[in-house]
Formats: sequence, structure tokens, C-alpha cells
Amino acid sequence: MDPYVALAHRAIEEYVRRGRVIEPPPDLPPELLSRRTGAFVSLKKQGELRGCIGTFLPTEPTLAREIIKNAIHSATQDPRFPPVRPEELPQLSVSVDVLSTPEPASVEELDPKRYGVIVEAGWRRGLLLPDLPGVDTVEEQLRIAKLKAGIAPDEPCQLYRFTVERHTE
Repeated sequence: MDPYVALAHRAIEEYVRRGRVIEPPPDLPPELLSRRTGAFVSLKKQGELRGCIGTFLPTEPTLAREIIKNAIHSATQDPRFPPVRPEELPQLSVSVDVLSTPEPASVEELDPKRYGVIVEAGWRRGLLLPDLPGVDTVEEQLRIAKLKAGIAPDEPCQLYRFTVERHTE
């Protein structure tokens, strides 16, 4: 199993079953123990979204800790879903998206297959990862990101784009 995904799985399992936050194992690939960047952890159950929480900028000292924190939050704190129960654990599939540093962008510089997008108006902010099923146009990507942020469809906002390094099972 991909080490990023295995780490997220282990963090979720330990927290859901025992209420404990794991420490990053010392045998992880070096970049997990030295790199600092934002990451999203997505959970699916029978192909349907079951949780997705992440950070677009690093909040932890290492990528491993960022993944552990976001994996636990994805399983327990996504407001769209109840917390994952122990009996659900075998049915979960996990993916980890490691984000590049967001950069300002214009609408013309967006591509929903290649770039994720962040929309921002004042304190309101919405993020949509790239290459999502059913999101094939820039317009659809912006519509969903604005909806998540509570930004009106015709309200001006700042745009940022980022790429992801996607790790899946």
C-alpha cells in the first residue's frame, strides 16, 4: 500500500478504535518526515464520499503529522457526516492529496483536470480539489467552490490555483 495512504489508514483506525493519535513511524519515506505542505484526506465508503478534510497550507511541522491530523478530522469532524464508526473501517477507501503552494490565477489559467481552485472573498474561502468526477469545466469548478464558500455566483472573488500529488489505494 502507498505509504501516504497507509499512514492515513493507520491514523484513522487507531483514533476510531482507541481514541489515540499515532506518532509518525520512523520508517516512513524521508519526505513525509521532512516536508511541510498542505494535504487533504478523502474517505469513500462503497464509492460515495464519507469524509474529506484538509489544509491548503501546512499547519503541522511535517507532512506525516499533517496527514495524521487531517485523516482523523476527515473521519470524525467533517460536518457533512457523522463520525466514522469502528464497524465502517473495513469498508473505507482512503486517498491523500498533497498540495502545491497556491498561486494567484485568472479564470483563463484554470483547468479543473489539472488544477484545484481556491476562491476567496473577504473571510469566506472555498476550495475544490482537481480532477473530480463530474467537474469537467472551469465554470462548474468555480460554481462549486463559491457555493462551498458562501460566495454568490456573480460576486467577484480572488482565485488561486494549485496542483496535487494524489496518493490512492
